Amino acid sequence: MSTDTDHESDAAAGAATRYAGIARVAIVGTGVIGASWAAHFLARGLDVIAADPAPGAEERLRADVAALRPTPAGTDPAHAARPDRLTFTADAAEAAAAADFVQENGPEREDVKRELFARLDAAARPGVVLASSSSGMAATVIARDCTAHPERVLVGHPFNPPHLIPLVEVVPGELTTEHAVDTALAFYTAVGKKPIRVRRELPGHLANRLQAALWREAYSLVDRGVATVADIDTAIAYGPGLRWAILGPFANQHLSGGAGGIAHVLAHLGPPTEAWWRDLGDPSLTPELTAKLVAGVDEALAGIDHTALAARRDALLHVLLAAKADADLP
Repeated sequence: MSTDTDHESDAAAGAATRYAGIARVAIVGTGVIGASWAAHFLARGLDVIAADPAPGAEERLRADVAALRPTPAGTDPAHAARPDRLTFTADAAEAAAAADFVQENGPEREDVKRELFARLDAAARPGVVLASSSSGMAATVIARDCTAHPERVLVGHPFNPPHLIPLVEVVPGELTTEHAVDTALAFYTAVGKKPIRVRRELPGHLANRLQAALWREAYSLVDRGVATVADIDTAIAYGPGLRWAILGPFANQHLSGGAGGIAHVLAHLGPPTEAWWRDLGDPSLTPELTAKLVAGVDEALAGIDHTALAARRDALLHVLLAAKADADLP
């Protein structure tokens, strides 16, 4: 583990100035999301103390971090390449006690989250934000067993993989203070993320609910034999998905209305859209539908190496994000 002297080194002091007093981040849980977060924070010049009780977790984490290539804008490969910036412990409380910000990435189970956050809350210094990467749980539930400072618990849900995708959904709980929310939003912005505040706790937060709405109809279309898995992927990847990668659904809809903008679209396409809504499917993930979806993906991607496909996707994400960084987009 790093000593207090290491933590107060010149490099750490520089990071503290840049990131409003946050120089060391605790990564609690070092699976796919935790490793991606660690790579991102390291590339931004921050110290990372990671915690995971699983056997071999440190070796896997260091290998994963070495293999990841964070989004280049604002990152420094020299920082990411320094293994001394990454320390490890099996004890989550030890990591939280040494950190200026905690990013938790444990299993998506209420009992595990509540017990873990109770320990983090008891160990972390007052004022240190405890953020969960939970993809759908509420901060109010996660903080239920926190007795020291539940007001600093919130959801900081990244979009996978965090070392590439900028989005972070910040979702406060019933007891979360505005100070904790403002700290999280400022910190995520400072480290190159694109945070948004979700103003109500809902299962799945915001982006996952939007995804789920699309999946619901996609699964229904496959179930009804309207289209194959490959057809649907092509329809999105070579149709609206291209526009969605540049601007969101409302801005794109506004542009499609010409001079009249979204008001024109709603006036002329609103009634047909409502009719489409009424005709959308309501599928259930029966064993039969699940088998159909799995078989469809297997057929569509037959002969394509999974790892190679992910690498090609991520390479294009780098190009797209670099282009977006140079563009004047809302």
